[in-house]
Amino acid sequence: DPHLSKAKHNSPINHSYSTFTKPLPIDCLPKTITTLTRWTAYNWLVAAVGVLSFTIVFTALLVSSQTTFEAASSNPMSQPVLKGIFRRLNKILPSSSSLGKVFPRRSSSMLQPNVIMDKKNNVQQDRMVMEYPRFRSLIGGTPLVDVTNLANPKVEGTRILAKCEFMNPGYSIKDRIVCHILEQAEKKGLLTPGMTIVAASSGNTGASTAMIASMKGYKSIIITSPKCSIEKQDAIRAYGAELIVTASGLKPDDPEHYMNMEHTLCERNPDTYFGINQYDNQLNPLAHYQTLGPEIWTQTDGTITHFVAAGSTGGTLSGTARYLKERSGGDVKVIMADPIGSVFYDYFKTGVLKKPGSFEVEGVGKENIPGAMDFGMIDDAIRVSDCEAFKMCHAMAKEEGILAGGSGGLNVFAASKLAEELDEPATIVTVLPDSGIKYLSKIYNEEWLKGIDIDLQEEQ
Repeated sequence: DPHLSKAKHNSPINHSYSTFTKPLPIDCLPKTITTLTRWTAYNWLVAAVGVLSFTIVFTALLVSSQTTFEAASSNPMSQPVLKGIFRRLNKILPSSSSLGKVFPRRSSSMLQPNVIMDKKNNVQQDRMVMEYPRFRSLIGGTPLVDVTNLANPKVEGTRILAKCEFMNPGYSIKDRIVCHILEQAEKKGLLTPGMTIVAASSGNTGASTAMIASMKGYKSIIITSPKCSIEKQDAIRAYGAELIVTASGLKPDDPEHYMNMEHTLCERNPDTYFGINQYDNQLNPLAHYQTLGPEIWTQTDGTITHFVAAGSTGGTLSGTARYLKERSGGDVKVIMADPIGSVFYDYFKTGVLKKPGSFEVEGVGKENIPGAMDFGMIDDAIRVSDCEAFKMCHAMAKEEGILAGGSGGLNVFAASKLAEELDEPATIVTVLPDSGIKYLSKIYNEEWLKGIDIDLQEEQ
């Protein structure tokens, strides 16, 4: 256009404008078609790359979110929301597609489809329904809590953590071993329907056996000593087991001693009785090696430096210690807490089995050496008196709101004593094996405590 300046004529914007608003000479047509083709191909390429990038990122987010949805589905508070989300996703995502596989119709153990008939329209409909766990499936996975407030560590940074085993279904750590022993016996055909399960116990294993036996449809016979609290005896009967309480003061080699009666009954009825045999059964420590040890390691993120626990059968101490030592390359130190009067402390220190004394703490300590105990896993031992253990129980209840049994008080006292001696920061883990509800008539009864000369107000 002669009226346009040269600069304006050469401007890309104005040139493009004039190209598309005025008739084009014939000789310009090939060049124009080439320009349009390049422009169109470039924009299509950019669009395709953008769509592909969005698809990849969105799919990755869906895949990474799958575990989050599954974890959230176990929370009752999120169930209604997730149910609606899954229902809508199942409508828009075909199960055969890649995205449909991210949210399959059975993507949650808690939210499962239920095919029902719509009688009005005579068609099948998929609806998500809630699934709930059986009580027996709640064994393990107990919380780890900080109880450092109950101690006076020598150095700052030392923590004492306690595993709340009283939060198992049977209110004790023994649920772990009984469940494992019975499951293995059923797999091997040693325990079959119609048989009776027999267990010698100071109380907790007996209660766990009675509970799990009833859950599985077996009869059970539990043998214990008069030392067993009335609460534990009543619980064993409540679960439907037959309870035998032996005479008091019997020597460990007496055939009528509660630990020996289990073997006697099973020998007399080899085809119909199955014995737990917790004191010598290597499945006892194996249960803790496979469950309690890994839980502690995971919950502390591998920072545990010391494990403190009392021994009775030796299963908790030996199995958990073996796992922690293997996982840490031997760095985790294992300390055995032992009530004064038990034979374990002297046997560990001297290798000599001395005459046992008397003590009131239930479920820990022994007057002989069980086959499930492995002293090779122990690095040191701490003695604790009945008074120290029971006063710690009351301190936990009043200061932390934790109502634990005497063995828990003994363990925490030993852990606090260790914390007062260590020269470097440490993460000390111990266990609270059972609930104080089992000892309301004893540990938490002032009259009973006075009867064994323990004054809670007296300074130690």
